[in-house]
Amino acid sequence: MLEPAFQADVVVVGAGVAGLSAAHRLTRAGVTTTVLEAAPCAGGRMATEKVDGFRLDRIGQLLFTSYPELRLAPGLDALALRLFAPGVLLHSDGRRQRAGAPAGGGSARGALHAVRALASAPRVAPPARGRVAVPRPGSGSPRGLAAVPRQAAVPRGRAGAPLGGAVDQARLGAALARIGSMPVERLLARPELPAGQALSERGLPARTIDGFVRPLLAALLCDPDLTTSSRCADLALRAFAGGRMGLPEGGAEALPELLARTLPPGTVRTGVQVTSVATTSVTTAEHGEFRCRAVLLATDARTAAELLPGLRVPDFHPVTVVHHTTDDPPQTGASLLLDADRGGPVAHTAVVSAVDPTRAPQGRALISSTVLGVPPTDVDTAVRMHLARLYGTSTARWETLAVHHTAEAVPAMRPPHDLRRPVRLMAGLYVCGDHRDTSSVQGALHSGRRASAAILADLGAGSMHGAEPTPTPRAA
Repeated sequence: MLEPAFQADVVVVGAGVAGLSAAHRLTRAGVTTTVLEAAPCAGGRMATEKVDGFRLDRIGQLLFTSYPELRLAPGLDALALRLFAPGVLLHSDGRRQRAGAPAGGGSARGALHAVRALASAPRVAPPARGRVAVPRPGSGSPRGLAAVPRQAAVPRGRAGAPLGGAVDQARLGAALARIGSMPVERLLARPELPAGQALSERGLPARTIDGFVRPLLAALLCDPDLTTSSRCADLALRAFAGGRMGLPEGGAEALPELLARTLPPGTVRTGVQVTSVATTSVTTAEHGEFRCRAVLLATDARTAAELLPGLRVPDFHPVTVVHHTTDDPPQTGASLLLDADRGGPVAHTAVVSAVDPTRAPQGRALISSTVLGVPPTDVDTAVRMHLARLYGTSTARWETLAVHHTAEAVPAMRPPHDLRRPVRLMAGLYVCGDHRDTSSVQGALHSGRRASAAILADLGAGSMHGAEPTPTPRAA
């Protein structure tokens, strides 16, 4: 029972996915929890803007069915992912080629045979895209699987561009199969270098590294220069090789909205600006002081450091997302398209409405393109020119819906990077977020799990309520 002076056992500052997932674990353990959010709605950087029936993500965050926390985090049972076509589509020298799709067999030998067959077979349409709900542990087949029409065939370039011939493609397939099944502990035991420097030691041809691995990692890490820790890059490749890329149905905000909606009524309070924190209280600008037994800071890294001077603020990777619409979309299907030549500002692009039809009005296509690093001065014009080459069609009549620039979109993870930064600062004061784990939705969710476990242990709630112990590191 709460002492009369306490208004909650735990106050969580910040209603992003890390804080919301921690709140779920705390409330499940019987700990009364209040989540305070300064913004008008929950979600943090997982925000979606609505414009004329379109749903436009501010940061194009890619999710993977292989993320463990999407299955393990309470509150996400009803999360539905819309899946991209397997692998990615690479553009090089005016040609497009699919790469990184599962080769079958789950082994290097299976990858070798499948890729050899692919190299000599005619191009066919990619598999049907669909809606898949992430399965819970022990639940069997995915829930909510709904087939949708097959996509149009994607033109295939001449053999050997941009990945080389059948042997090079087989080596790539085998390498992806290995890393997709490699234990996390083994990946984390590798020497740590900047990701770009470590690529030469991965045993792949230079053409494959430059034409596939570099643009893929840049997209996954939001790091065009690949200064990220090689261990984090390996974990990103493992997630790619071990699962399918997808987007939350209805926009990025669907994930935090689901977490907030499934908490007990009144748990999340928006529009509340926190001005100071202590181990037993939180002071707000609008509602005075909230008394509690513990405080969890679940804000972005900069806000956390403003409330607790001394916390390290990492560097950040800026991200710009440009959204266009047209009634005559490119025929690339539900594919993520990468520029292997890196011949313009666009790192990756997709006809997002082909992946998730709920994001655009009927009869209109939504094309979302991501620019990494500092954008050019006239970003829309530069992006249109680049997209015309990537898609092989005129973009002059495309309508620009929005240009979203986020200067501090993704915390940098340069080596040496601590994949499990402490979440317990002292008894009664804790911190979580993607800046404490890996800079991904998986990392944010997992940091919330670690923080809630530490709080429950300190409050003595673990033995009373069956709280989960701190887990071993998982892929992020």
